[in-house]
Amino acid sequence: MTGSPRPAPADLAAAPAPRRLPLGSILYAVFAAGIVLLAASVTVNGYLLNILMQAATYSVAVIGLTVVLGLCGQINLAQAAFFGLGAYAVALGTVDWGLSYWLCIPIGLAISVVFGAFLGASTLRLGGHYLAMVTISFQQIVTLVLINWIPVTHGPDGVPRIRRPDLFADGQSYLAFCLAVLAVVAWVVWHMPKTRLGRAMRAVRDNELAAGVAGVDVYRTKVTAFAIGAFLAGLGGALFAGGFAYVSPDQFSFAESIVFLTMALLGGVGSPVGAVIGTGLLILIPEWLRFLKEIPGLYLAIYGLAVILIVVFMPEGIWGFLGDQVKRLRRKKPAPPPARDLVLTQGAGHSPQVLQVEGLSKHFGGLKAVDEVSFSVARGGIHALIGPNGSGKTTTLNVLSGLYSPTGGRVRLDGRDITAMPPHERAAAGLGRTFQNIRLFRSMSALDNVVIGAERPGNDAVARDRASLEARARAALAFVGLEARAGEPVSSFSYGHQRLIEIARALAGNPVLLLLDEPAAGLNSTEKHALTGLLRRMAARGLTILIIDHDMTLVSDVAAHITVLNFGRRIADGVTAEVLREPAVIEAYLGQEAAEGPATGLKSDLAPA
Repeated sequence: MTGSPRPAPADLAAAPAPRRLPLGSILYAVFAAGIVLLAASVTVNGYLLNILMQAATYSVAVIGLTVVLGLCGQINLAQAAFFGLGAYAVALGTVDWGLSYWLCIPIGLAISVVFGAFLGASTLRLGGHYLAMVTISFQQIVTLVLINWIPVTHGPDGVPRIRRPDLFADGQSYLAFCLAVLAVVAWVVWHMPKTRLGRAMRAVRDNELAAGVAGVDVYRTKVTAFAIGAFLAGLGGALFAGGFAYVSPDQFSFAESIVFLTMALLGGVGSPVGAVIGTGLLILIPEWLRFLKEIPGLYLAIYGLAVILIVVFMPEGIWGFLGDQVKRLRRKKPAPPPARDLVLTQGAGHSPQVLQVEGLSKHFGGLKAVDEVSFSVARGGIHALIGPNGSGKTTTLNVLSGLYSPTGGRVRLDGRDITAMPPHERAAAGLGRTFQNIRLFRSMSALDNVVIGAERPGNDAVARDRASLEARARAALAFVGLEARAGEPVSSFSYGHQRLIEIARALAGNPVLLLLDEPAAGLNSTEKHALTGLLRRMAARGLTILIIDHDMTLVSDVAAHITVLNFGRRIADGVTAEVLREPAVIEAYLGQEAAEGPATGLKSDLAPA
């Protein structure tokens, strides 16, 4: 027996019409095809052929760093190791094992991806310089294996007479094949930031905590980034082995990983075009300076100075610098039509209690930051969690949102036990969150920030195509009054407006429960008044809110129910007006004398206006 179909929310876009191939993609395809045909038809000498072959194969590996470092922000100093794994798979497969070149490539890619994912798995507990040390160690291990496992790798002598596929047996056709692969790889990585995976990587790069509570699986995203980077390095290495017909361990040392990283930084680590530019320059500059090699030291001095000047004066790389200039000259796009009204569809549920907290505890060694706290949040209202500094409020929110694992107790969201869930799974279950210290994705526009919130798993209020996601994000920005500035980078917004963008990002995800951590912190009186109105409008849409704030005027104006913590324990829970008059609450805020003494103006600070 089937029920009646569920009506679509108002801001769900209709089925999109079939999209034509963008003009930019057509022009790119024509340009790439022209370069490939030129490489296949124009005869060049062997010296120039080797330079072009090296540039093409290295570029594929450097584009892998664009994914790992540029998109996801993870340090990888072992790219040459993956490059070597792909190269040795083709070398040993075609020379020692007699396998087809076309079979050796996927074998090398599979090996590179497995080790790349393994290395990415270390990001669960490591980051920054510790992650760099792990990648360096992996690079050194691979180099030592290639040198010392002589029965398999041929040791320092390397592997000669590597066979190419019959279809591309001569150097010209093989170069054309390498350039065709490079063109495809560059196109895919160029468009990756516009995909869900690419947006997740950018979010992880900018702020891991915010990405997690917005629904991004941070750990899986990092592992995927490492796997893709290793895949591209392995592919570049496989092409390199076929192009030069000889490999040896010294070609894949730690020094080469540094060269790859320098190429990425020089051209611009945020774009595959930058990777190609940086690779070409670092290969060509030594050739341009060959006439200076007779003067000892001068060649290296000029070479190093050129690299330093580019990095210092173009910190985003050459392509990043050129891109900024192009943006200034680009015409502004026409304003989109006004956003639809924001629809929040999570107000209706089976249980009258959206959140149930039972005996929740969080201990840091001997410190009981949260000690057996129990309370519940009713559906469709604003519930405040208050207490003096150090009472455990933010720790409670961090446990509720999965940033901390509880020492004890249980948490249920809409009747579902979420106690053991990581942050991204809680977001998928309908838990939204903002932070006391604003956590936005700083390299993105306001619109892109809110799109990530709209894209959270389990959001039934929006389809998954880009147009629907942007429509939902614009509706959330319009709700907080910032739609007109949707395309601006978040760094251009005032502190108060950044607060609103963070709230809009949470609203776009259509949460069952929204946790607000000190939303009035740092706001002036006018901004606080506007925030009060915004919170009331959110509650009027049926959204359930749990708020922490020290501003008692704000709390008493918007909250119907209050839970009070002190020293990690609950000391009061009930209707706002009654709780704020309880002696235990007044004592927690103002001291015992204020609680026992005659009524004074101090007590009125806690009482609702």
